[in-house]
Amino acid sequence: MNSIKVLIPLAEGFEEIEAVTIIDILRRAGAEAVSAGLTRRFVTGSHGIRIETDVLLEDVLNKEWTMIVFPGGGKGVENLLADDRITDLIRNHCKKGRDIAAVCAAPRILDQAGVSCGKPITIHPTQKKFINCSSLQDQAVVDGGTVITGRSAGAAMVFTFTLVRRLFGDDKWKEVEHGVISGVTLEK
Repeated sequence: MNSIKVLIPLAEGFEEIEAVTIIDILRRAGAEAVSAGLTRRFVTGSHGIRIETDVLLEDVLNKEWTMIVFPGGGKGVENLLADDRITDLIRNHCKKGRDIAAVCAAPRILDQAGVSCGKPITIHPTQKKFINCSSLQDQAVVDGGTVITGRSAGAAMVFTFTLVRRLFGDDKWKEVEHGVISGVTLEK
C-alpha cells in the first residue's frame, strides 16, 4: 500500500476539470488518490459530467491522510460547506500539521474552517467576497506552507503539479510533467 494517501471529497456540482486533473496527476505520480462522495458514489459535476467516486466519505472519515484536496465548483463548494463532517475533517487533519489544498471556490472551505486564517491563499475572483480571515494573493497558485491553493480551473494543472512536488519532490513532478507534456513550470 502506498504511503502517500490523498483524499479528494466530491460533492454535487464539483468542477470536473479540477477533480479529474487532481485525481489523474496524483495517481500518475504514485499517490493513492481516493475520491469520496458525500452521500452517494455517483456525483454529477457543474457541467453535467457524472463520476463514480471510489468510496463514500463516511467510510473514510477516520482514516489518516497525507493530504486532503478540495476541487472547486460553486455548487459543489456550497454542498461541502453545508456538510459539518467536512469542517471537522479539515480541522482534525490540520491539527496534525498535515497539508491541505483547495482550488477555485474551494479555499472558502479552508477559510470557514479557520485553517487558512492569516495565511496567504488564492481563490477564484468571484469568491473573494467570502474570505474573512485569510490573506488573499492574486496568483495562479499560492503555497502557504501547509495550505496550498489554486485560483481556478485554468490553474488546475500547475496547482496539481505543486501538490506532486510537495508530496514527492522535484524529480517526480518533472517526471510526471514530462509524461503529459503540459509545459507547466513551477517557481522555486
